[in-house]
Amino acid sequence: MVEYSSTLDTIFHSLSDPTRRDILKRVSKKELSISTLSKPYKLSFAAVAKHVAVLEAAKLITKRRAGKEQIVSVEPATFKLANNCLMQYEKIWNTRFDALETLLNSK
Repeated sequence: MVEYSSTLDTIFHSLSDPTRRDILKRVSKKELSISTLSKPYKLSFAAVAKHVAVLEAAKLITKRRAGKEQIVSVEPATFKLANNCLMQYEKIWNTRFDALETLLNSK
C-alpha cells in the first residue's frame, strides 16, 4: 500500500508548478545561481527566489553561498523518495491490469 506523508505532499505540491519543474530541469544539468536562474523567466528575481524557496522546503534542491550569490543544486535523494512512491502506484495498477487481462482472456 502507498504510504502518505507530509514530506511527499510537500514534494508533489512543489512539482505541481511548471516554473518550478523547469528550475529543477535546469539545475539538474548544472548548479546555477538564483540570478542566473531568473534570467529566462518573465518573473522578478523575488518571484524566482520564492519558487526556489518552495523547492528547498521540499528538499528537492539545496542552496549554498558563493560570495554574494546563492548557488542552487538538485538533491537526488528526495527524487528517489518520490520515485519510490510512484513505483508503488505502478505496482498497484500493473496488478489490476494483469487481473483484468486474465479475466478478459478467460471468457
